[in-house]
Amino acid sequence: MNISLESLEVVALLVDLPEFDLVVGQVGTAVERLDDEVYEVEFCDDEGRTYAEPALQAGQLMALRYSPLVA
Repeated sequence: MNISLESLEVVALLVDLPEFDLVVGQVGTAVERLDDEVYEVEFCDDEGRTYAEPALQAGQLMALRYSPLVA
């Protein structure tokens, strides 16, 4: 999957990452593009505390959309 994320775009995790205690479906924010296909993603709890901030491949993420897009 080839995706391009904007800064501060909301994403969901597509794979389990036990080394970071993250599982499929957890929601994070792409905070920085590190390379063509690599993003630093911040995962926070309900109170805004960061609990993981790994560098992830674009293929490990799905951008979440809150309004309709043209296909």
